[in-house]
Amino acid sequence: MHILSAEKRHIKSISEFQVAMANETESLKLDPLNTEKGVTAIFDDPSKGEYLVCEIEGKAVGCLLTLYEWSDWRNGNVIWVHSVYVKPEFRKKGIYKTLYDKIKSKVKDNPEFLGIRLYVDKRNHLAQEAYKSLGMTNEHYELFEWMQ
Repeated sequence: MHILSAEKRHIKSISEFQVAMANETESLKLDPLNTEKGVTAIFDDPSKGEYLVCEIEGKAVGCLLTLYEWSDWRNGNVIWVHSVYVKPEFRKKGIYKTLYDKIKSKVKDNPEFLGIRLYVDKRNHLAQEAYKSLGMTNEHYELFEWMQ
């Protein structure tokens, strides 16, 4: 298992992962071409965020996207985790934990970073259990949104 910052060669895999994840977790049918454009936008403007990829034997088997949120209360950045996906045949093998540990180390090693946050669909109980098992909590906030 090898965790690395995603490279442009991963765009196709990441895009496919996102289409699969949206369908699996929220029964959403994403437009693959539009999703690929959205993934490519991260590589075109790295200030938007960064994908981490897990490779096994040179093949991408999982990924996540990190974005930053400035906290004026704490004068630092919170790392938000988005777009988590692990191919079904590779789940329960510690891939998300390894990705998460890499982000957690980044937070611990750099005082600019304050912590890690993510959101999860209320119906995705398996993901919630995985996050809780790593010490994450959902005790402080509810997420509200308006999407056009």
